[in-house]
Amino acid sequence: MSSTNLAVPLVLGLLLVMAQQSMQKNLKNPIAEIQTSNCKIAFLRLGLVFTSDVNEKVLRDSGLYEPDSENPYVDIAGRRFHMGSLNNTPIIYVKSGSSSVNVAAAVQILFDRFRVYGISFFGNAGSLDEETLAPGDVSVPEAVAFTGIWEWKKFPSEDKLEDGKLVFRKFNYPQNGENLLGSVEFRKVKLFSQGEPPKDVFFLPISERWYSAATEALKDLELRKCYFDVCLLNTPKVVFGSRGSTSDMYIKNKAYGDFLRDTFKVSSADTSSASLALTSLSNNKKLFVVFQGVSNVVGGKSSDSKLSYIASYNAFLAATKFINSIPTPRVACE
Repeated sequence: MSSTNLAVPLVLGLLLVMAQQSMQKNLKNPIAEIQTSNCKIAFLRLGLVFTSDVNEKVLRDSGLYEPDSENPYVDIAGRRFHMGSLNNTPIIYVKSGSSSVNVAAAVQILFDRFRVYGISFFGNAGSLDEETLAPGDVSVPEAVAFTGIWEWKKFPSEDKLEDGKLVFRKFNYPQNGENLLGSVEFRKVKLFSQGEPPKDVFFLPISERWYSAATEALKDLELRKCYFDVCLLNTPKVVFGSRGSTSDMYIKNKAYGDFLRDTFKVSSADTSSASLALTSLSNNKKLFVVFQGVSNVVGGKSSDSKLSYIASYNAFLAATKFINSIPTPRVACE
């Protein structure tokens, strides 16, 4: 075989390898690069997660997000992961969709397919304690729990001491009495972490390092009070130190909201934050933090779209100021 004939398959092979490498880089696109006089400095990205169209509208309306010019997004498993910068901080954001399983799936894809150094979540929540959290406020919880995992207890129970925490006969109206629903016990969730045996947990702690950084960065943050013709009754504030509850139930019932508040000492209810926490803790204890804009009070009237927008916008303001306050890790000088 001539040298010319040998060169053809060699060139084709090199092209194939280069194409595979290019496809892999485009798929993961894990870093943002800044050209300097000597080399390219590569920075890891921060993951930004939210659930709804309203949250994405807030991000786009702010004018603070700029998509990457070469690789603005990649589609994986039906979701679009957007790459760009938020006020000059390299980020990758995804709209996960509501419900805990959607949030967990989106966060896991972020960890598996992209090199992110941590995740910030912002979204809406319902207040379980209006004296602590009013509409428009932003809650930065220090711990969150799944409160929608129930084990139904046997009915009738021979021993009332065997009742679960939620005893339905206590909520009969107009007077208490036996109820065929019996009672339920709130179950812990199994936390799997690399290098550690599985353990049962109820409250999942927010990353202490980022929680502390948020308390410092947001102490003087001014939140939005009005959106078009809708204004909040009170001046909104950022609230630290609360605990949140997560389930796939959208809670409107005041009696159940009061029960959650009194039993577990939680101040807010959502469908997302505990999923973010559990998935992050399972992935080598990745850094994560949650910002919840209060859009309604459980048991009160449902919030309208403009109030939900204000709550989401305030949560976004908190997330943005926090993101811009922490240093962006650099990978290497290439």
